[in-house]
Amino acid sequence: MEDLKNEFPALNKQIYLNTASSGLMSKSLLKWRRDLDEDICNNGVDFIKRKQIPEDARASVARMFDASISETALIPNFSFGCNIVMDGLSRGQKMLLLKNDYPSLRWPVETRDFEVCYANIDENLEDGILQAIEKYHPDIFMFSIVQWLSGIKIDFEFLKQLKARNPNMLLIADGTQYMGTAPFSFKNSAIDVLGTSCYKWLCAGFGNGFMLVKNDVQERIFPKTIGFNSADTFESKPKDTRFIKYFEPGHLDFIAFGSLDQAIKKVEQIGIENISEAIKINTVCAMEGLVEKGLLPEKSMNRKEHSSIINFTGDQLLFEKLQSKNIVCSPRGGGIRVSFHYYNSMDEVNALLAVL
Repeated sequence: MEDLKNEFPALNKQIYLNTASSGLMSKSLLKWRRDLDEDICNNGVDFIKRKQIPEDARASVARMFDASISETALIPNFSFGCNIVMDGLSRGQKMLLLKNDYPSLRWPVETRDFEVCYANIDENLEDGILQAIEKYHPDIFMFSIVQWLSGIKIDFEFLKQLKARNPNMLLIADGTQYMGTAPFSFKNSAIDVLGTSCYKWLCAGFGNGFMLVKNDVQERIFPKTIGFNSADTFESKPKDTRFIKYFEPGHLDFIAFGSLDQAIKKVEQIGIENISEAIKINTVCAMEGLVEKGLLPEKSMNRKEHSSIINFTGDQLLFEKLQSKNIVCSPRGGGIRVSFHYYNSMDEVNALLAVL
């Protein structure tokens, strides 16, 4: 693997265990962005030339996550895409959510005319979901793949079994805290709709994300957003709009989506399997150390598989001590949240454990 401290200069100043808040920017991405800005500054915007940038990003997203182009929409962030989907669903449907899931996932549901029910997030997550489905019979189950507070990750095999038992129930997922940490095939997953912001684990900077919607469920969602960027030609009529273009009503940011394209190419260059393995090694070592120190909550300790996000027992005083040692993390949910990416090292994991 390349010299990561050279490629990610922020690593030279601190122990950065905060990708769950925001991923780091690479030097190569910074150079690409500067070069494009300089070209636009010196030569103006050639829309015919530049409109290919978002299309390249769309192709990269579809390629990396095994989706078709017709299933792939470019969005500025998950929240934007989620609201479009919610406005496109028939009102009065019964929606199952997870209690204390990410607000940008819950609020667009809870503030609209849906009948909402909940399952708990704990070490028995999947059993709780099954019980809630048997009790409430929801039309839609909406969830984060990885929980932002605890790092608990839902079991993909469980989702397949769930879909097999409930083929008409839509599964809508937020992948913001997961995409970019491990191989993922949208085609082979049970998920019907998946949205993601890409400034975290894909390290693509801000203002870009994507929404994947399987072709066979597009007829159940009726987005209302529209604009001239949704049109294929100058002669197009509003009724001619293709489903996926409802998510793209206005001009797409060349810098933002070009950054996404570059970030995905970086992942492909390193290898998503290599990234996944590096994350797993760091996470397992950190969890073992936290268990030894009695700092890992049972709901994380008892999971068969955990994500790269760990929330351990700690108060404000301990958080301030970690800050004083240049360990970047976040106070979340009454504990301290750390998160490990491929650019973190075992030395950094051990430094965290030594302070604790």
